[in-house]
Amino acid sequence: MRLVECVPNFSEGRRKEVVDEIVKAIESVEGITVLDVEMDPDHNRSVVTFVGEPEAVLEAAFRGVKRAAELIDMDQHRGAHPRFGAADVVPFVPVEGVSMTECVELAHRLGKRIGEELGIPVYLYDKAATREDRRVLSDIRNESFQYEQLKEAIGKDDRWIPDYGPRRLGKAGATIVGARDFLIAFNVNLGTDDVGVAKAIARAVRGKTGGLAYVRALGFPLKERGIAQVSMNLVNYKRSPIYRTFELVKMEAERYGVPVVESEIVGLVPMDALLDVAEFYLRLRRFRRDQVLEKRLWNLLKQGAGGDFVKELASATPSPGGGSASAEAGAMAAALVAMVAGLTSRRRKYADVKDLMLSLRQEAMGLVDEFLELRRRDAQAFEALLAARRMRRWSRDEVESRERALIEASRKASEVPLRVMELSARVLEMASVLAEKGLKSAISDVGTAIELARSAAMGAFLNVAINCSGVPELEDLLEKGRELKEAVQRLYEGSIARVEEGMGISE
Repeated sequence: MRLVECVPNFSEGRRKEVVDEIVKAIESVEGITVLDVEMDPDHNRSVVTFVGEPEAVLEAAFRGVKRAAELIDMDQHRGAHPRFGAADVVPFVPVEGVSMTECVELAHRLGKRIGEELGIPVYLYDKAATREDRRVLSDIRNESFQYEQLKEAIGKDDRWIPDYGPRRLGKAGATIVGARDFLIAFNVNLGTDDVGVAKAIARAVRGKTGGLAYVRALGFPLKERGIAQVSMNLVNYKRSPIYRTFELVKMEAERYGVPVVESEIVGLVPMDALLDVAEFYLRLRRFRRDQVLEKRLWNLLKQGAGGDFVKELASATPSPGGGSASAEAGAMAAALVAMVAGLTSRRRKYADVKDLMLSLRQEAMGLVDEFLELRRRDAQAFEALLAARRMRRWSRDEVESRERALIEASRKASEVPLRVMELSARVLEMASVLAEKGLKSAISDVGTAIELARSAAMGAFLNVAINCSGVPELEDLLEKGRELKEAVQRLYEGSIARVEEGMGISE
């Protein structure tokens, strides 16, 4: 399954009936699941989290933006949180079987449609940004520059020419659209109504002003409760974890003689982020993540799914076949890379490469998901190729139509194994790093990953070759396959030599 998460922020947190209408518009798209809806009356803002296949998520996001534009008048909007428009921020987040590149494409397609069909200016941010000065959200919209200021500047200052849509602002304001990694919205409420203290603490903890590198922070008053809040986005919870962020806020608050009343998480949070908190505060010794019941059950379910695939592979049917098996081998190779990187990151002896290992592990886990999605797509592409072969050819028109369909189906059936080859090459690069810098006692696992990655690539090449051979229109794909095969072989020879040297078995 290919899953994308979308987390639009709407400038309405007090009128439930309005938020319900927006959510209803999102849910009207088939295949969309709304996971969470958070309303904040102080911020006058709501965060909706939903997931689905990429095309469904794109349509649902557009419908949500459209309904918000119909129901929210930014000239009447007041709230503690900075905002640009009725649909303020719309980020796409890759979840499973979807790359960040695809999410960037979704952001551009949504932005273009919002601009053209709704007449709303759109600014692209984060991974989808077209300009470096729009990479960070707070560089676009912040406490000092929001809807009111944009209204004055958009028609006069060329810095505010939108990526899509008109150079004018209506009552729906503007929308910021992007593609980003998963973030955690984490707030800490203080036992004071002095917003100056909250803002001072926010300055101390945010990365941009010398705090934690992956924390974005602002200070807000919560007037209805008579307290102040440090509102934060943790854009990389592995590098700037919740517990470290909380401890720094608490330490800064003590400096001003202010107690921490409570903290809150807005929207969804990964289980591993909360387990990090548990390990820190409980000082757990020799704790393994698979001791968590839900984690163990999930792993068992995934193992069962793998067993089902092997049985399906053994069935007397042409699909799934060698292409799917190659993708499965790639997934296992990436999984071993993730395992060794994770093991290395936990050892004190390897503290100097901990950040590198965490980065490798995160990337490898993403590759596992993409390989498994390619396994599914390979089977689908083969079925489409069979369907093209079965097309009637009684007349000249039917023969020509069948030939065109065969070429197109063969192209699509070749693109999947080519991607398997590309990912396998990346796995070999990562494994080579592990062979040099990873946990020495796990070097044989690295070697196994290398052998599996090479097998995945070579098996995938055979699928490219059989689909493209004898078809002049597909010569470009076959040539690309040959180039990848040579590159994979070079990477294989270099990486396996490192493993054999590390194990003391090189000749």
